[in-house]
Amino acid sequence: MSTYVDVPRPKHSPTLNTVLMVEDTLKNMDESVVSVADLKKKLPRQVNHNTLKRILEYLEESNKIAVSMKGITWIHNPNPDLRKAINSGLEI
Repeated sequence: MSTYVDVPRPKHSPTLNTVLMVEDTLKNMDESVVSVADLKKKLPRQVNHNTLKRILEYLEESNKIAVSMKGITWIHNPNPDLRKAINSGLEI
């Protein structure tokens, strides 16, 4: 007898491809601040609203975006010189 249990996937669990698509769109936007509605229009393919909300929560928790009353802003900066300055405590 098999003990395999089919665990249902959460309803609005984003795939890695969808997360990367949203990241890439936010990273490469001309505007510095974008609303959720405008972001949805700029995405290459449609994303469920609740799925998009989960992705945005993840990106905010991982310090890649800032969410404010005005909208969403990409803030992640992978510049190694900036990382080095932050880690060594130098003021810029």
